[in-house]
Amino acid sequence: MQQSAVPELAHTTTRPIHWVATAAALAAVVAGSSFLQPDDATAAQPARPGKSSVGTQSAPAPAPDPAGVSFPLDCGTVGAKVHHRAAGDLDGDGRPETVVAVRCDAGSGNPPDGVYVLTRSADTGAPPRVVATLVDPKDRRNAGELTIRHGAVLATLRGYSSPDVPSCCPDVTERASWRWHDGTFQRTDPDRADSV
Repeated sequence: MQQSAVPELAHTTTRPIHWVATAAALAAVVAGSSFLQPDDATAAQPARPGKSSVGTQSAPAPAPDPAGVSFPLDCGTVGAKVHHRAAGDLDGDGRPETVVAVRCDAGSGNPPDGVYVLTRSADTGAPPRVVATLVDPKDRRNAGELTIRHGAVLATLRGYSSPDVPSCCPDVTERASWRWHDGTFQRTDPDRADSV
């Protein structure tokens, strides 16, 4: 019998210790990969070329809080109540605005709503301020859904087909949309009235 020129390799027969060593190596790789993770994803845009981003990024300002805002709504002694709100960047400046539906806090009945756009004041200590009225309470409308989608304010408004309809029971529904354009909020969809 002729002897092989290559000595027998030690790993051609497996023993339990080989499996333990393989399992330990695999566990070490998995454990090590948990420490090496990619950076967290953010929605922030990268810095423009020529601008240093080191130490200049700050968290975006929160949307304006309607608490303490003086609304152009005459409620007498009962005060105003915000019952719907939505926040988003409406003018593309990277800072969010807040849209609110406000009514007199009458406790009962169906007082009309005012829908207002709030922005942060340039003075850091000042409360947010009303910059636009989308729905005037004089129009006798109530705001149902209020959302901001793709920079547009969307609202479902309920109103009345005639002055004879009792204020408890609005009988007309409108879907309204406003978008910031040329320095003002413009209604961007045709009025569509549906009887309820």
